[in-house]
Formats: sequence, C-alpha cells, structure tokens
Amino acid sequence: MKKQLQDIKVAHSPDSDDAFMFYALATNKVSLPGVKFTHVLSDIEDLNRRALAGEFEITAISFHAYPFLQDNYRLLNHGGSVGFGYGPMIVASHPMPVEEALSKTIAIAGERTTSALVLRLCSPQVKTMVVPFDQIIPAITEGKVEAGLLIHEGQLTYASAGLHKVLDLGRWWLDSTGLPLPLGGNVVRRDLPEALAQDLSRVLKASIQYGLDHREEALEYAHQFARDMDAHLADQFVGMYVNDRTLAYGDDDKRAIAELLDRAYKLGAIPHPAKLDYLD
Repeated sequence: MKKQLQDIKVAHSPDSDDAFMFYALATNKVSLPGVKFTHVLSDIEDLNRRALAGEFEITAISFHAYPFLQDNYRLLNHGGSVGFGYGPMIVASHPMPVEEALSKTIAIAGERTTSALVLRLCSPQVKTMVVPFDQIIPAITEGKVEAGLLIHEGQLTYASAGLHKVLDLGRWWLDSTGLPLPLGGNVVRRDLPEALAQDLSRVLKASIQYGLDHREEALEYAHQFARDMDAHLADQFVGMYVNDRTLAYGDDDKRAIAELLDRAYKLGAIPHPAKLDYLD
C-alpha cells in the first residue's frame, strides 16, 4: 500500500522574485521524500493575516508582522527580501519635496507591511490609506491619491506610468542606520517536528540555490509573474531581491532585523519586543 504524502502548504507572494525563489520547488527540480508541497499565492498583507491563524506550515511574511506571529512561527535563515540602499519608495503624481509628500495621505499596501512600518519610522505622524499593492499606481494616476508607497515591481515601473519618485525608504534607512533594509522573510510553524522543519528548511534553501545556479530557466519561469515588466526589468528586479543575502542572512542583515523591530517597539507599532528565533 502506497504511503500517503504529507501535504505542506508553502505560501508566498505572486511576484517574480518569490517565483524565482520557489521555481525549483514548484517544478519538482528539488523535492522532499514523503512530502507534497502545495503552493499558495497571495499578496503579502493577506499572508500576514492568514499566518496569524497559523494557516500555513511555511509562509512569507513581512518582518513588521513577525512579532505578532512569533509564538507560532520561527524565522528561517534564508528566503529574505533585503534591500541595500533601495526599497519601497514614495512616488507622486507630480514632482514634490519630501515634506510635501509626507503631508499628504499616502496609499500603502497594508498596515503590517514592512514598507508601512518604515514609512512611520521616517514620519510618525504620516496619514495613510490601505490600497491593494497592485492598485496603488492606478490610484495615483486616476487622482484618487496624490502619493503612494510602492513595493514589488512598482519600484521599477512607476516612471512608465508617468509618476515621480519622492523618496526611496531603503536609501533613507541606510543613511539613518548604515544597515540594509529587511522587508520580508520566510517562517516555519513551530508545531512541526524539529526534524521535518529542518528538512523543509534544507529543501527551500536548495530551491533558492537552484534558481541562482540556473538563472536563465528560473527567470523564464519567474517572468510570467512579472507585472508590466519586460524581461530586462524582471531580471533587474529579481537580482535586487534574490541574491547571496537570500541564501543566508549575514550578520548585518540580522542586526538590521533587530534594529527595525526595536525601533518599531519604541514607536508603538508592535505590542511587545520581538524575539528573533531562527531555525537554522
């Protein structure tokens, strides 16, 4: 009698960098005996919310959300999206000084996204409204808001929509701290047996490594998830967020995660100090 496979839900965003990262796993280039992986694709704010209920064995989350989830999930040491001197950016319908933009109501992708947290760290009194991440550019061009905070591929495509960069929060963070900006990471549920969690961690890291080692085929797969981007821009975007830092956090990455969440606690953006517990 054939042994039933254990179903493991792996949740991540439907964008090209996550698609690149999970390419080998999604196409069975790497696998784990006895395990069937079910991929769940949704926007990061939805993943943050569903992770609160422990819905997924493994999921991408915003680092801002981790303190809310830390009793149920541990951080993996890989799979992070980290920008060094670049990251979410405030854009506007017309050129304007930073101070003017920060006086507007700014469209954000979600309250617990890291981009929204960094915006608050930059300007604690800023006014925001939540707009689905892929609708922020249309909201600005249609005049529903004057400014928005872009994540994902919008960081590279805003100019083609006639928008103007006001402030790159990744650059602001680097100038403020000297550290990279950690945006999102992967977590594994605490109730999984330790041996299984370690095996899952290894196969996920192997998937990232496979993509980096077979870049052209992984990019071809990822390009189908690249909204409004040609192959060159998709390659550029993937390179920004899938690299050596994605394979394993360096000391500066971990310091940055701790600094980000320490500042968040002091600001009152999270209810308690973060306990940074890495599986690896």
